[in-house]
Formats: sequence, structure tokens, C-alpha cells
Amino acid sequence: MTSAAASFDPRTTLARPDLAEQALEGVVRAQAFRAVKPMRCVVAVADIHAAADAAAAPVDQLIHGEAFDVLDADGDRVWGKARRDGVVGWVRTTDLAEGAPLAINVVTSAAAALPLNALLRETDSAAVASAHLALAGAFADDPLSVAEQFLGAPHTPGGRSMRGIDCCGLVQQALYACGRAAPRYADQQAELGRAVPAAEARRGDLVVWLKADEGPWRGHSAFLLDGGRVLHATGHHGAVVVEALSDALARYAEGGFDAPVFRRL
Repeated sequence: MTSAAASFDPRTTLARPDLAEQALEGVVRAQAFRAVKPMRCVVAVADIHAAADAAAAPVDQLIHGEAFDVLDADGDRVWGKARRDGVVGWVRTTDLAEGAPLAINVVTSAAAALPLNALLRETDSAAVASAHLALAGAFADDPLSVAEQFLGAPHTPGGRSMRGIDCCGLVQQALYACGRAAPRYADQQAELGRAVPAAEARRGDLVVWLKADEGPWRGHSAFLLDGGRVLHATGHHGAVVVEALSDALARYAEGGFDAPVFRRL
């Protein structure tokens, strides 16, 4: 890569030494550049893996209807970039269909037959009760109230639905439902909004613990429920739970995380 591209995040940059998306020509070094092929998720959720090997760890998920821009293929897997949150990885070909048409409806409930924030064409909408649908472009008002819908959902690294969700996926899905920018990972979410002192933090603020790590996660994200509790998806409890902030502070400090930052959205 050129020095200008050295700071590009590999988690969200569709480039390898041998191949990169055409939009990056002149920005990164690669042996070849190619236009992406738009596809979309046609199952409830589709895992995005770090490598073509099916045993590779999931780094994200596509939700039904989300676009995935494909650049390469290997067997039954394709390599590309999730258009909604920008994450790069490998997806099973059978979970996708060609094209990425505009959605007519969006799913508004975590309890619906398809995941919250699923994007539906007219022919897809019959799969979801009308009470759980809104026209695309309609948004909720309070991310924390949205996040509370996921209470009890199992903690699953890479997950973004009631079937399984991780800490950053919970924050992301709640913000998407309210029409707000929502990057995928904790270190990215720690840049949202504006910083507030811990003593001034209030309901709905983000609480983010950062940790130096070479993996994709690099921290832990939660919503502040009130002055003494957080709502988050945690591997420690194996689910989305409400937990005393003091307990979370002690556990993440013991685990080598930095002191949390509080962000007002």
C-alpha cells in the first residue's frame, strides 16, 4: 500500500495485495482492480467470515436484504464488503442473490419473523406481520428502548439479531433502527457523538471499554441504562443483560481493558 493508504482499516478496506475494488485504484497498491458485483442477503442472517474457510471466525453478519458487494470467489464462498457497515469478509454464496434493489419496508421489531432492520422488497414483506413493518426511511426515536428489545438474546460473536448478538452488534442495530450512523466495532463506536465525563453520563449514553488487540473487536460497548446499570451483550453472562456498572467496571479492569469512555449520541 502507499503511505496514504497505510491508515486504512483492513476490516473495512476491500483490498488485498493481489486484488482491490476499482474505487481504490490509485489509492492502494494491488496487482489488479475490479468493479464489485452487487448482491443481497436472502436469508434471515448470513455470517461474514474472516477467511474463505467455513471454520474461520465470524466477524459480522448480513441481515436479510442488506447489500454485499462481491469482488472474488473461492468455491462456495464470495469475498466482498457489506455495504451497510463496510465490513470485509467471506459469505456463503447460497445466502446471497444477485442485485441490490431499494427496499420498500424495514423490520421494526426484534421479535419479528425476520431480524430488526431487515430490508424488504414488496415480495418479501409477506413474511413479516404488518405490525412489525414500516416504510423504509421510518425510524424509532430512542436507541436504548430499541436495545431493550434484545434482552435475553444469546451472546454470539459476530451476531446482529435475536438469534445471537454481540456487544457492538447490539449498539449498531439500536442505532440503525433510529437512523443513526453505526460502525461495527467498539473502537469505531468510541468515536461516536461526543465525550462526556463519567460523573455526567446519563441514560442512553454509550459506555465503551477499549483494549489493544489484533482481532476485529478491540473493546466492549454498552448502553448506560441509568447511573448504576448498563445494558449490553456480554460473553460473561452469555446473553444481553442488565448489569450493575460497578460489576462491569471491575471485570473489564481485571481483563486488561482501559477505563471506559462515555459518549453522548
